[in-house]
Amino acid sequence: MSLIQTLSDVNNTFLSRRELTCDFAGLGGKLKTLEAVDMITKEFKLDGKIVIPMRLKTNVGMLNVTGTFYVYDDESLAKKHINSTIFSRLEKTKAKIAEAEKSEAPAEEAAAEAPAEEAAAEAPAEEAAAEAPAEEAASEAPEEKTE
Repeated sequence: MSLIQTLSDVNNTFLSRRELTCDFAGLGGKLKTLEAVDMITKEFKLDGKIVIPMRLKTNVGMLNVTGTFYVYDDESLAKKHINSTIFSRLEKTKAKIAEAEKSEAPAEEAAAEAPAEEAAAEAPAEEAAAEAPAEEAASEAPEEKTE
């Protein structure tokens, strides 16, 4: 069973685009627009074409998301027909994702180095903890004898 169910697939020859309306089953509240575009691109084999998410609507009381996508062959034609605000929003989200990936790379390197440093720091602490009970036992023994 596929996560994507096609509700309508129309070729709009007047505007030279393909209009897809699909349901994403079980992804209510979890689906992001760029993930939906990737899923549509893979499902319908739209490599090399411009897929623009126009609307993602979560159905009330259900886990289904209904999405409307426009597929263009030419980017300049898409920019003519569609409001520039949509393109700017898509570019902002792509920039945020790229920035997050850049910031994760140094964080992963630091995380890889941190366990080695923690292991070195824990070894002396464990030795000190092992010595501390021995000292307490030695100090308790004379107290019992003096009473």
